[in-house]
Amino acid sequence: MRFKRSAFLVSVAVLVWALGPLLLLLALGALFHPRVRDWLRPSRRVVAIWTGAVLALVGVVVLIPDGYLPVPPGIGAMTTPRYIGRPALPNPIELDVPQHPRLAANGSSSMHNDGWASDAYAGPGPLGESPEVDTAWYGVKECATLAFDTRQRLVALCGSYSGPVLHVIDPESMRPQDTFELPARRDNGNGQRPWEDLCGGSYFFLDDQDRAVVATTDRTVVVLTTADGDGEPDLTVQATHDLTKQVPEDDCLIALMPDWEGKIWYATEDGRVGFVDNGTGRATVRQLGEEIANSLAVGRDGGVYAVTVDALYRLGVDGARRPTVRWRTPYDRGTRTKPGQLSRGSGTTPTILPGGLVAITDNAEPRMRVQVYDTADGDLVCQRAVFADGASATDNSLVSVGDGVIVENNHGYRNPLSTLLGFTPEGGFARVDVAGGKCEEAWTSEAIAPTSVAKVSLETGLVYAYTKRSSLLGVNAWYFTALDARTGRTVWSVRVGIGSMFNNHYSAVTLAPDGSAYVATLAGLVRVRDRS
Repeated sequence: MRFKRSAFLVSVAVLVWALGPLLLLLALGALFHPRVRDWLRPSRRVVAIWTGAVLALVGVVVLIPDGYLPVPPGIGAMTTPRYIGRPALPNPIELDVPQHPRLAANGSSSMHNDGWASDAYAGPGPLGESPEVDTAWYGVKECATLAFDTRQRLVALCGSYSGPVLHVIDPESMRPQDTFELPARRDNGNGQRPWEDLCGGSYFFLDDQDRAVVATTDRTVVVLTTADGDGEPDLTVQATHDLTKQVPEDDCLIALMPDWEGKIWYATEDGRVGFVDNGTGRATVRQLGEEIANSLAVGRDGGVYAVTVDALYRLGVDGARRPTVRWRTPYDRGTRTKPGQLSRGSGTTPTILPGGLVAITDNAEPRMRVQVYDTADGDLVCQRAVFADGASATDNSLVSVGDGVIVENNHGYRNPLSTLLGFTPEGGFARVDVAGGKCEEAWTSEAIAPTSVAKVSLETGLVYAYTKRSSLLGVNAWYFTALDARTGRTVWSVRVGIGSMFNNHYSAVTLAPDGSAYVATLAGLVRVRDRS
């Protein structure tokens, strides 16, 4: 009898692994039948053995350092394809993004790659040649922003329930080599959940000296070295800039970015902007009075671009070395915070484009619009509505692809629970080209990326996104997907994992100098690269 029960339970476990949550729910439902419970009722010895095994497993997981275990796989492996499509042939895109003199090399410095926030890499990405997927488990910790130092090591700003940490990570093993604990997450008293809190844990940048410049939750800017004199990983505080006089306790730092002169500009949640002068260390502030939830873009002409929940701004420096508003252009902010956005307004970091243009999305109803403005005076050049009525929103930056931008649709994503049991939001991508003062929709894609922060490789001509397939069987399968930037066609897609631990929740796709792709998830890191 004991053997029959064990064989039955093993068979059910195999079927649940293969077919997913729906079968698990059916199996659990069967326990409500008295005869099933009587037949499966275990002895005290069996309960003790299973309890001991679970406790031992939990203990091992807690004791093993970050990165030494893969992210645990979910259930439903036989119901979704592992690979779709075929390898791509490179089809390069022409786009010249100027190298910011105060940032690390383009593509290596920040969440959105460079001063223009282009989300474009000059180098390669995976072509889909028998792609191999590796993962590293960090517990419950998400590294939303990744950068690369001059030794091609990952520098990662990671957040957990308690607060943010900074890691230097070996790109091959994906194990942290040095860690710096940043101030703990603030208690703002408004019931904000950790995955909605952008304060001091989302954006940082790597400067031209391999130093990480980070905004902390206690309203301080910290500058840390990432290597010692011998080039070994070493996170050490080199300088701090106290902004507590400029930023009150009920506000917090959201984003940082240097201008071409090296002044460290900052933006706060409640709409304060300012900079720390790199020569004197003097901090300044200006109150815009409008909530900010996204990063900054900076131009070679000295312009600093910020988007609030009401307007797009170009900021600069006046004769007294104080921040000033060069122009302010309101946009249609809509009447509500749409599911898929963290604030009521534009969900995009401004993206500077060639030809003196800057682009965002608005929050209009029934459809949001991609909007392109003149950087000189803030005049609207053109706009184009995208996606379906009542189902369009984004909280991610536009991807620059030369003559236009690519926008992803995050409408319907409220939090990690939104993707449980095979559910997906509306999704979709669209490309809007700008020519002759007009914005034209070039293509749309039905690929579903709940919160992708997609990127483009100019060398391969592919847009890389982190996508999810809907499933009637309740399987949460996540994919790394390559779209043709010119046509929107899905070229190939590889499954990276199953389950909520593989949800990227607004962390960015990051391409390494060697062409590997990294995506942070709620539980660690995923790497995709062509098999050599």
